[in-house]
Formats: sequence, C-alpha cells, structure tokens
Amino acid sequence: MSTLRLINPEIEFLRYRRRMEIAGIIAALLFLGLLGRFVWLQLVQFDHYHALAENNRISLVPAPPSRGVIYDRQNMVLAHNYSAYTLEITPSKAGKLEETIDRLAEIVVIEAGDRKRFRKLLAESKNFESIPIRNMLTEEEAARFAVNRYRFPGVEVKARQFRQYPFGAGFSHVVGYIGRIGEKDQERLAEAGMAANYKGTDHIGKLGIEARYEPWLHGHTGIEKVETDSGGRAVRLLSRSAPVAGYNLYLHLDARLQQVAEKVFGDYRGALVALDPRNGGVLALVSKPGFDPNLFVDGIDPATWRELNDSLDRPLINRALRGVYPPGSTIKPFMGLAGLELGVRRAGDTISDPGYFTLPGSSHRYRDWKKDGHGMVDLKRSITISCDTYYYGLANQMGIERMSGFLSQFGFGRKSGVDLDGELAGLMPTPEWKNRRFKQPWWPGETVIAGIGQGYVLATPMQLAVATMAIANDGILYKPQLIRAWRDPSTGKVGHAAPQAVGRITMKPEHLRLVKQAMVDVTLPGGTASGAGANAAYPFAGKTGTAQVVGIKQGAKYVASQVHARHRDHALFIAFAPADDPKIVVAVMVENGGHGGSTAAPVARKVIDYWLLGKLPVIYAPEEPADAAIPDEIEDSGPAGDEVVAPPPEEIAQ
Repeated sequence: MSTLRLINPEIEFLRYRRRMEIAGIIAALLFLGLLGRFVWLQLVQFDHYHALAENNRISLVPAPPSRGVIYDRQNMVLAHNYSAYTLEITPSKAGKLEETIDRLAEIVVIEAGDRKRFRKLLAESKNFESIPIRNMLTEEEAARFAVNRYRFPGVEVKARQFRQYPFGAGFSHVVGYIGRIGEKDQERLAEAGMAANYKGTDHIGKLGIEARYEPWLHGHTGIEKVETDSGGRAVRLLSRSAPVAGYNLYLHLDARLQQVAEKVFGDYRGALVALDPRNGGVLALVSKPGFDPNLFVDGIDPATWRELNDSLDRPLINRALRGVYPPGSTIKPFMGLAGLELGVRRAGDTISDPGYFTLPGSSHRYRDWKKDGHGMVDLKRSITISCDTYYYGLANQMGIERMSGFLSQFGFGRKSGVDLDGELAGLMPTPEWKNRRFKQPWWPGETVIAGIGQGYVLATPMQLAVATMAIANDGILYKPQLIRAWRDPSTGKVGHAAPQAVGRITMKPEHLRLVKQAMVDVTLPGGTASGAGANAAYPFAGKTGTAQVVGIKQGAKYVASQVHARHRDHALFIAFAPADDPKIVVAVMVENGGHGGSTAAPVARKVIDYWLLGKLPVIYAPEEPADAAIPDEIEDSGPAGDEVVAPPPEEIAQ
C-alpha cells in the first residue's frame, strides 16, 4: 500500500522566493562588481589606459639626422651621403623569420652573405627594431616587393642614407669610416648620456675624422608621431620634430696633394706627413698601404676582414701616427742644435773621422756609413754629409739625460696632439725609463747609438714633421690640426679653428741659421740628397735618414741585395721649403726603402713641387656631388690661418 505525499503550495512558494532572493543578491553583487570595475577603469585608471591605447594607435618614430659632409681645403668632397632602398624585417612582427626570409628570396635576391649579416645584426639588436636583410635594392626590386607587401607582416622597404668615400683607400686613415653601432659603442653612448640621440641611427664613426668629430657630424635625431592601423602600418603623420643635420667639416687637408703623395710612393709601404708651418694645418697624411673604407660602411665580410687583418703589409695600421721607427740620421739637425745650445760643441769645432768611433777603454767600433771616414768634419758639414762619427762623439759628450731633455722640446717622446685618435708617443729614452722597463742600467754604448737615431729612440712620421716644423719656425711649435672650419647647416653659422701654438724653443738665432743652412746644403751638390734637390726652383732644406731594421755583426758589411726585402733599412727624409720662407714641412718614411736620399727624398721633392709650383701628375679625381659648394666665409683669409671665431669644443679637440 503506497503513501501519497502532499505538496504544501505555501512552503514551496517560500522556498522559491528564497532562491530568487539569493539569485538576486548574487546578480546585484556581480553588477556592483562590474560597475566598480567600470568606474575603476574609466575614471581612476583612465589616463593609464588611454595612454596605452594611444601607444597602440600612435608610434613615435625616430627621424635620424643627415650626417655632415667632409670637405678638403679646396672644397672637394671626402665623405658624403646618398640614399638607397633597404629591405628590413622587424622580428617581433614577422613571425617565423627563416620562413619569412625564404619567401622573400622568391621576390628579391637574398644571398648567403645577407642572411649571415642579418643573423649577426639580430643577435646585437632588440626584437622590436627593424633589421636590414638586403641593402641597395633596385627600383625594380622595391616595386616587386611593394606588390607583395600584404603577404609579409613586419617587413617593409625603407629609404636610408649611406656613406660614401669617393677617394677610397688613399684617405682611409685620415678621413676614416663609419660602421654599424656595436655593443661597445652603445655602452659609450650610454655613459656619455647620448643614447637617446642615436635612436634610429645604425652607424657611428669608427676611425679618423669620422670618429674624432662624431658628435658634430652626427647631428640631432628628430621624432615623428605616426598613427598606425591594427597591422602596424603607418596611416598618417600627426606631428614631426625635424632632425638637425650634422655639421659640415672643412679640413686643412688638400686632396690633390694627398693624391700626389700616394702616386709618387708607388708600391712602397710607408707614411708621409705634410704640415703648413704657419699654422700647423695638416696638408697631407698618407699611410701606405691603405684600405677601402667603403667596405666597412655596411659591414665588411669575414673573408675580406681576414685578408686585411692578416696581411703582412698591415693596411689597417696608420703608419703616420702609429708607426714607430728609429729616426736614423734625421735626428742629426736636432742633435747639432743640442750640442750648440748646451755648449758641448761650437760651430767651428772639428773632429777627425777615421770611419768609426770607440769609447774610451773599449775596442768596439761604432762604424760610420762611409768606411774610410770623412776626414775633418765640423758641425755644418756633419749634417750635410751625415757623418755618424761626429754624432757618436757628440752624444757621448752630451750624455743621454741632457740629450733626451733637449730633444723632447721638439716633440720627441710625446704625442703631437693631432686631432685623430690612436696616436703613439714614440720614445725618447732615459736611464730611468730603461730601469723601469727592463730593470737594467743604462750603458754608454746605448747613448752613442742614440746619437744617430738608433737603439731605443723611436719616432712617428708625425713627430718628425712636428720637430721639423719647429726648426722651420725658429722654435715655434704648433699643434697639428686637420680641422679648419665647420658649418652648422641649421643656422648657417661658420666657425674657424684657431692655430694652436703649444710651445716655443729658445735658441740662439745664429745656431738656427747654421743648422738651416746645413740642411739646405744637404740638397745641394755634395749633400746626401743632392739628387732630390737638383734643379729645384726654390731653396730646399732637408735631412736624409737611414734606419737599420736588423743588426749586423761587428766587421760585417751590409749588402741590401743579400738581405730579405722586409729586413732592409728604412728610408727617411725631413724637409721644409722654401728654406727662406717655409710654406710646407714634409716628413717621409719608406719602409725597407734603403737610403733616404735615393728613396724618401724624391717623394718629398715631388710633393713640394706640387705644393709650391703646381706640378700635378695626371691622377684621377672623382666628381663632386652637387652640394659640394662651400660658403664664402670659409675661404682662406690669409697665410697664417683663418680668422678665429671659436676653437673646436673640448670634447672634440681632446
């Protein structure tokens, strides 16, 4: 028998009502939560989320400035810019990179080297930066990609500026080059507080003028506020803060003089420095061999880098500033002045030269270059015929301390301060230096050979030029300068670099006259550079030098043909002209060139002939871009240098 259960409608209604009330409370709480969240987002957090939304809609795109152009003294362009298309990928937007690159290769040519460079740049870059996968696109390639643009999110064609060096290898060490910004560059920029100004900039000066004057050449980056769509494509330009182009620089350097020097060097390795003794301007700075700086602008390939870096000819070394060589007999005019000024010798004092010198109590012979000697020799003749024996004895009488102290006034043993990085100081030794360096005493024989510019004495071609300038200027030393003037393209304001006299050596006029006349006699019949001085249309003062590379045994004879080519003597020559009113100073060093009179002196003569007489060999001069004109204000205003508006800023000049 079953039992029927009776339903009480009132109780069921109360239960239903309770459920509805609970559900209503839950719904009300949810609504209040949504309302609270809405109020939080729309009122309290409005500024924050509005900014995020704007950032998704608006992109701040850096606008890199145009890099300054570099000119020589005759307005010839040494470094300038040109525009070209690049195909670039933004990794964060492009999806699978390798697949993207493979598909791009079906449209434009992408070689293995392009892929390798892209991977290298990818490792150095941030994920949101665009990275070039191909540079120098042709018009046809750019158009072909534009048709397929929709298939490649995160890939775009950009117009970028590239640097070009019209004269190539001949100016590589002085003008330098730019290269892609690396980690070390970024660290330096961050430390200097300049990182923000380099947003959007891929390159920075790495060598030469490009590196030394980087802050001026780079300019100031602008900002473009661009509205973008959901795909990240630019829709319209909202506002723009224009970039400020870098300063144009104008150098003392003369491109044609530099080319003449390059040409007359031929296949020899070496260096040449030419200075204007009236203001210290660097007229030419040659280091052979050089390298093509255009190879470095877009990243040099590994094979070419290895070839340059491993070459026995060391084309990457700036021999003019970093090549340290025994000055050889080019030191003799300075030694002669030291002897006169320190009272060790008088102009009329003579020695008898048997062809060698010996220290008291020693049988070791320090040989003269002329086996049988020169007979009776005074100071003037000792310079003219380059008598070694005279200077062996003079150095021994003078002593290394006095010798070092006097010659250091001419710049030996210290940097010249030229406005290029990487200069070496050479070496003017002292007993204290040797003890520090080798923990050994100084021996008298080391003083003897230092007297003819051998042994520990080392100098750069730049130091030899600066020292020669001091003789030409009657003791006044100018700091060598490449920068002559600069122009701010935004204001048109022109500044001129002031000649910087950094010292004056006090010497008796009669001593200077004697040494100068002896140097003139070097280029006349009977002098060691008579061949180079023959038929000169101007008075020509110089001094030859031959620097020994490897030692030879006592009593042995040096025969160049029996010595390996790279072990033969270096040839040196210093000169100034006209001797009675100097307008140019030249120092030449030819590696393994043999005798200075037969190898280095003819190079100097041809360079001076061009500068003073306009004798210009037939050489190629590249065409100048249309914007190569230089403002009238920058033309030379006089022989002693430009009118001074302001010196270069400290961060550039130091």
